[in-house]
Amino acid sequence: MMKTIVLIPSRLSATRLPGKPLLKINGLSIISHVFRKAEEANIGEVIVATEDKEIMEDVKKNGGQAILTENKHKTGTDRIFEALQKINISNIELVMNLQGDEPLIDINDIRYLKSQMIKFRSKFGTLASKISNKELYENQNIVKVITKEDLNDLNFPEAKNFMRKVSNKTQNIYHHLGIYCYQKEILKKIISLNQSSNEITNNLEQLRALDNNININVALAKSYTIGVDTEEDFVAIKKIMEYKSK
Repeated sequence: MMKTIVLIPSRLSATRLPGKPLLKINGLSIISHVFRKAEEANIGEVIVATEDKEIMEDVKKNGGQAILTENKHKTGTDRIFEALQKINISNIELVMNLQGDEPLIDINDIRYLKSQMIKFRSKFGTLASKISNKELYENQNIVKVITKEDLNDLNFPEAKNFMRKVSNKTQNIYHHLGIYCYQKEILKKIISLNQSSNEITNNLEQLRALDNNININVALAKSYTIGVDTEEDFVAIKKIMEYKSK
C-alpha cells in the first residue's frame, strides 16, 4: 500500500464568501468537518495547510493538525506543496488534496480515488460524479470535466478538459469534485510550472497540468457533493447536515 498524506488547503479570504472555513454547522466549523471526514477515511495522516492563525487554532482545538503557510499562494496546490515541504514525514508516495469547503464529501469516494490511483498506477487523479440536474450545466460555480471515455465504476479514463459552462449536448461530461491525488513527484513538477493563461482565465488550477501535457485520470464518485462557494450553498449544505444529524 502506497504511503499517503492528506493535505487540506484553507484560507479565510475567499472572494465570494469570506470567512467560510470557520462558518459553523452543528456547532463545528466547515474546515473541521472536512478534517474529520478525511481522518475517518483512514488513508493517511491528515493536515490542514492555511495562511490564517484562526483556522489553525480552530482545527487544533477540534483535535486536528494544521500548519501555517505563506499568504502569497495563488492556488491550493501551491499551498499544499509548501506544507508538504515543511512536514517531516518520510517515504510519502501519494498526496491527497481535499478541498476545505466540501463538508459533505463521502469518505468512500476518498478511499476509492486512492485505490484507483494504485490499481492503474496513475500519476495524477481526481473525482467526478454524474450530472442529474440540467441546471448544473449552466451554473458556472459548478466545475465540469469532459473525459475521453464514458466514465464507469471500473475505469479511470483521462480528462479531456475542465470548464465552468457547457452545453448539455456535450458527450462524457461530469460534475468535477475538487479532490486530487498526485504521486509526490508529479506534484513537484506541477508546482515548478508557471500558471497557464488558460488556468488564469478560467480560474481552474487543474488546467495547468493539462496545458503542460500532464494527464489527469478521473474516477467516478458514488455520491454527489457541492462545495460552499456562496451564501446560498452554505444555507443548503447547513440544512442537509442538520437534517442528517437528527
